[in-house]
Amino acid sequence: MMRLPAFGVAALLTGMPIAHANDTMAELAAGGLTFVSADDVTMQSEDLYISPKEVRVDYVFHNGGDGDRTTVVAFPMPDIEGSGDFVVSVPNPDSDNFMNFSVAVDGQPVKPEVDRHVFAVDVDVTQELKDHSIPLLPFGDATGKALAALSKDLLADWIERGIIISMDYDDGSGWKTDYVPVWKLKTTYWWRTTFPAGRDIRVAHRYTPSVGATAGLNFIGPDENAPFTGDDFDREKQRYCFDDSFLKAVTKQMDVARTADAYLQESWISYVLTTGANWGGTIGHFHLTVDKGNTDTLVSFCGTGVKKTGPTTFELTADDFYPERNIDIALVSRPAD
Repeated sequence: MMRLPAFGVAALLTGMPIAHANDTMAELAAGGLTFVSADDVTMQSEDLYISPKEVRVDYVFHNGGDGDRTTVVAFPMPDIEGSGDFVVSVPNPDSDNFMNFSVAVDGQPVKPEVDRHVFAVDVDVTQELKDHSIPLLPFGDATGKALAALSKDLLADWIERGIIISMDYDDGSGWKTDYVPVWKLKTTYWWRTTFPAGRDIRVAHRYTPSVGATAGLNFIGPDENAPFTGDDFDREKQRYCFDDSFLKAVTKQMDVARTADAYLQESWISYVLTTGANWGGTIGHFHLTVDKGNTDTLVSFCGTGVKKTGPTTFELTADDFYPERNIDIALVSRPAD
């Protein structure tokens, strides 16, 4: 049985200065499929591709039992919770399918059912939002405009019940008030699939990842003589497995940062790999491709046996694989002009 240890991989980034973080957008950690019932069904292989623009997952499942198995297969989206303190990266905020999720079984597209519920202070307020034509996603222009159109009495009631908060600000033309959702949206796509006895079945799904970002590098400390110190650095080093080549590439840019009027952007992609342990046994064959998307981007993530296979791609393979940790990817690049 192979397990995923901590081992870093990095790619050289040239000509990039360092700046400290001053604005952050958090990422959402999506992942793979979950079986409601998986008796006798094993995962023969998983081929996972992760890039800032797309996540692709191709599975081969095998039913080793004596009879066909029909079960619900689910794809739980990451919970999204509104906040007045930070912004979450949502790929398609004006769509119910906000991560552009799609699925196919043996090459045939499947239209999944969707289960969506909204909670405020652990109370289900889904129907109340629907009754007032409020989009369930707690981010996006459409949600803000719909809230602004509500009556003052209803807004006051929702503030008291922890559904929204009010935020006052002066944009230079006088004081204004925005009403900000603080509810939590839970979304799950699901469908029924029959796994024929003694046969393989192929399931593929695609979605657009949520890519968090910050203007600057969170892991660089304020001390120029010891930049790789402090709790933030220790936390990110453990999460993303920064290795010597990654840190040397960052160090090389420190002198440039002191003189150049520019900054680096740190971004993150997270994938919940541990849902692959929901059924019996291990993943027979696991293949991961991480595509950093741009040759000038620096990337670091945890894995073992990682090989650079192209200008922007890194791959690892493992047999008899048991996922013990999720995949967290750190990317460092210069923001587009």
